[in-house]
Amino acid sequence: MLSDETVKQFLLRWFEKRVDLKRSTRRTYEDHIHRVFIPALGRLKLRDLRTRHIQEMFEEIWRRNEEHAANRDAAELAKVECEAAHRAWKQATKPRPPALRQRWNEARQRLREARRKPRHITGPGVQLKMKNELSAALDYAKDTEKLISENWTYDLVLPKYTAPEPLVWDRRTRRPVEGDGEEARPRHGLDGGADRRLPRRRGTPALPDVPPHGVPRDASRRVLRPAMARDRHETDMTVGTVHISEQLVAASCDVWEDTPKRDSGACTIRLDSQTHQLLLFWRRRQQFERAQWEEKHRNEPKKYGPYVDSGRVFTWEDGRPYHPEYLFEVFHRLVQKLGLPPIRLHDLRHCAATLSLAAGVHMKAIQVLLGHSSFKLTADTYTSVLPQLELEAADAPVALVPRKATQQPGQGGDGTPQGPQPVPASAEATAGSAPAERSSGDAEAAMHPMVSLAEPAAPASEEEPAA
Repeated sequence: MLSDETVKQFLLRWFEKRVDLKRSTRRTYEDHIHRVFIPALGRLKLRDLRTRHIQEMFEEIWRRNEEHAANRDAAELAKVECEAAHRAWKQATKPRPPALRQRWNEARQRLREARRKPRHITGPGVQLKMKNELSAALDYAKDTEKLISENWTYDLVLPKYTAPEPLVWDRRTRRPVEGDGEEARPRHGLDGGADRRLPRRRGTPALPDVPPHGVPRDASRRVLRPAMARDRHETDMTVGTVHISEQLVAASCDVWEDTPKRDSGACTIRLDSQTHQLLLFWRRRQQFERAQWEEKHRNEPKKYGPYVDSGRVFTWEDGRPYHPEYLFEVFHRLVQKLGLPPIRLHDLRHCAATLSLAAGVHMKAIQVLLGHSSFKLTADTYTSVLPQLELEAADAPVALVPRKATQQPGQGGDGTPQGPQPVPASAEATAGSAPAERSSGDAEAAMHPMVSLAEPAAPASEEEPAA
């Protein structure tokens, strides 16, 4: 007997059974079901669902993307006009003309109206997630409950999604240095931010002898995702190890603790000596700031609340842990201020893996360091990142091919340099019978064997007869 259950009823029932999903994943599924799937497909009976219905749903997403892109462009234009109107009003001589103020107010109103319109773009990656989520639900209806005969997501046509590739800084960003006009690398992110500190609460003194950049540097060297959830009890400062067992997940204002995404994410990591010393300095800072805060609380209890012993390694001066989104915002402002490429805080994790690979660390050790579930994921991501690794890979097979030693390129009678020349047989015989008489040029040529197959041997000049 065929079921009269609608797509809406089935999706809600299927979602309630997915108790295996993590909290953040459940939020994503719930958002897509209520905001996308049910409005587009919910009224249909499950037995009547076909590929064309799902394809129409994605086509509607594409149409909305075009509208939202136009709204985004209009908002950017309104922002530029508002800034220009404000600048004209501010730079006007006093008393300022009322018309300039009126123009600025009108520009602000247009900007507010432009920003009220939807501007969110559903990219190819999110569309692929939607397809996979709906496919999982239809697989359950087909294979487990036998409600349908086909999974109608298999024949969908979606925009091609290409996973982002890791890029090396030098490959995408080179800018001239002021004064010399030569291309050079911008300041390193850690060096540029070494003299900066995460903003502290007003009235709290800083320790000049304690490095201020514990969180970004720790993230760049090791693992970023669990850094904010790091508990003091899981950080052994005696031997310099950190046990990763949980992470902080943020969704808007909600922050909660959760286990790592994969089982391989729970591991114990050995800190390098510099990071170990940095965390020891950071602990000294926390102890100093706690004493200062508790003294202020005793003197002014209404202004300064009690110290919160959260047990976290990275905290505010009153002991409360940082909100993860706050660190992302601070890092973004630091990147803009230093003129760095548009990198994310999470990209420092990739930087640590790339530097480990360049230093000769085995790929398996990097996999364990990053908590990847498979060796293939680590190898596919980081094998061809650095140019020097590509050069080594290109030169390695050439070095295995035996080549005949050649002479160093000389000069002709007119002083024009000549290319590499094949070594005559007579010269080889002479060199074999009298190795002590070989010139320094011959010795250097043997170190860099090159055999020229395109250029013939140059004739000897009259001033220097051939031997």
